Amino acid sequence: MVMSPLVSGSAIAETKVIHAGELLTIPGKSPLKQRTVVIENDEIVAIEKGYVKTDKYGADAKLIDLSDSFVMPGLMDMHVHLQMEFGPHNTEETVKLSDADYAMQSVSYAKATLHAGFTTVRDLLSKPEQMYALRDGVEKGWIEGPRIIAAAGISITGGHLDADGMAPDLLAMKSPDTLCDGPYECRKATRHAIKYGADMIKVASTGGVLSDTDTGTGQQMTDLELKEIVETAHGLGRKVASHAHATAGINAALRAGVDSVEHGSYADKETIKLFKQTGAYLVPTLLAGATVVEMAETSDFMSPAIKAKAIRVGADMLENFSKSYKAGVKIAFGTDSGVSTHGLNAHEAVLMNQAGMPAAEILKTATVNGADLIGMSDKLGTLEPGKYADIIALKVSPLEDISALLDVSFVMKSGTVYKQ
Repeated sequence: MVMSPLVSGSAIAETKVIHAGELLTIPGKSPLKQRTVVIENDEIVAIEKGYVKTDKYGADAKLIDLSDSFVMPGLMDMHVHLQMEFGPHNTEETVKLSDADYAMQSVSYAKATLHAGFTTVRDLLSKPEQMYALRDGVEKGWIEGPRIIAAAGISITGGHLDADGMAPDLLAMKSPDTLCDGPYECRKATRHAIKYGADMIKVASTGGVLSDTDTGTGQQMTDLELKEIVETAHGLGRKVASHAHATAGINAALRAGVDSVEHGSYADKETIKLFKQTGAYLVPTLLAGATVVEMAETSDFMSPAIKAKAIRVGADMLENFSKSYKAGVKIAFGTDSGVSTHGLNAHEAVLMNQAGMPAAEILKTATVNGADLIGMSDKLGTLEPGKYADIIALKVSPLEDISALLDVSFVMKSGTVYKQ
């Protein structure tokens, strides 16, 4: 049963009582047996031992019986693109779909993401005005979707976040208004993005796999450009994520002070040192790597430039993630969904496990670490009194079988039940 927030919500505060068979309050620690979680409005107000009767909390308190389930904090994906899914018709869609069409499409993808158990995401580049509207619509309860931290993208002219693969007249129409060349232009582009609603900034310090141009995956932004963007964003209270594949671009972004590195495909010893010095997170997006390799090997819609990059970089990402994790780099869960299919985000966890990360650590990356990365540890990441009631349930413990995350049976976000 799926419940709309417009139906299940109420102007009068409701108390909900969850009976949890197994409760993981703080990922990274051991789960607890037979607990009662008490929720008022959008927050957890108490966690008690045993199954406490609802009448203790008032005659109108509602019971949610999850006594046969593993209950844990809502999952967090630190790298999604809610307006797209990579496939053979993307070029056609670029000229056929309006900005309004992309916005409508994102509503469907947001719902699929939420129902998969992901209650908070960072959208790391979509059409800005439409993404901000989706973010705000979710926040107001108009739309079913995860809590969205929406990024604006900043790129050099011809860089990974610029338009590509089209005729020159279309390139001029499709290029974003946050392109910059040189540190002073990059300062202005950052201020412009934040003025119009960006929660955070994404930069492309290197080339990208899916850019339809034969410019490789090496460093694209200069050290000075990166430093100017980070200093400007931080000065305005915004964090910065850097798309980065090649070693030089990763290291330049880390030296500039970015808060997270996306992909991080070719880390070296200096990279590991910089991660630890700065405290930045690696968001590995192994699912994107696996997806593009499979598509390159089994389909013919990719251009030769994209196919070559996909096979080379995608195949190397698992080993590089394993090296970084084992060296003690901080990891936050992220999929690059939109390259992969929305709603299948939990496949990232399976790949992380295959690369040697234990299940308990994986759950921590998708909860505690994600909350830390977005600066919301006071409200998200664990199940404790005073925190948002972002809660999911599964029939099988993911600590025993990480693939259990692929079958989430219950989803609550901010005290509202969306899937049961």
